[in-house]
Amino acid sequence: MITFKNVSKTFKRHTVLDSVNLTIDTGERVALVGSNGAGKTTLIRCLLGEYLHDGEVTVGGLDPKANRKAVLARVGFVPQIPPPLKMPVGELVNFAASVCDSDPDRIVAMVRQLGLDWDQVRRLPFVKLSGGMKQKMLIGIALGRDADILIMDEPAANLDPEARHIFFHQLHDRKDNAIMLITSHRLDEVAALVNRVVEMDQGKVALDDRVADDVEMTARLDCVIRLTRAEAAFARAMGEWNFVSGDGGVSWTGAVNGPDRLRFLGVLARYAGLIAGIEMK
Repeated sequence: MITFKNVSKTFKRHTVLDSVNLTIDTGERVALVGSNGAGKTTLIRCLLGEYLHDGEVTVGGLDPKANRKAVLARVGFVPQIPPPLKMPVGELVNFAASVCDSDPDRIVAMVRQLGLDWDQVRRLPFVKLSGGMKQKMLIGIALGRDADILIMDEPAANLDPEARHIFFHQLHDRKDNAIMLITSHRLDEVAALVNRVVEMDQGKVALDDRVADDVEMTARLDCVIRLTRAEAAFARAMGEWNFVSGDGGVSWTGAVNGPDRLRFLGVLARYAGLIAGIEMK
């Protein structure tokens, strides 16, 4: 269990968190949403023991500031902006595994599942990897350890569709035995992953709502899209989703991960004037 009790944080007389009260239990997958400056990142940093603050934060009954090693051993963290680490990827994996006495081979196996060529990247400095590679490495480290608290800041943003599918499967396997805190600027990006929504505004909890837990994270939807005419921009967009066309770009077929359906429909909305029909099942 994670608890925030009357947590406040001020930077240079500017209140960033204002008496936040929140309790999160095992099995809850929480979308932490809100605009820039709402307090999401500051709340997470208090949870990770990085900031001094007023009020009380506990993780399994422990103060994360006073018991940082014990708390961080339970946490898998995927930041939105990868840290500029210069150490080789292999050393990073060994270090991450040692923090919580995990087997580094489990992390390597997870990284391979996500589609990274481990033999190619293991000796490279982490900072030299592409954005997608860094994201896969950070997710592999988070999910390849014995972590029962997963904190993820827009974790699938840079993943290709197949890696996203594997990522969603891994979250599904942990959904009953872990706490997941997923931050995003947009609810539609994470709606299908969560069963609770906490919205922050100006350092306060503006909304705390349980949502229907009826979307299968492992689902895949077969999709057919018909256009009124071929369009190069639409073709590029569909290529990013691994969709294919067999008739010169007028119709497109592919598969969409269940949790991605709102995100995918958001992409299609940009081309509403071109679309003659959509089938998704």
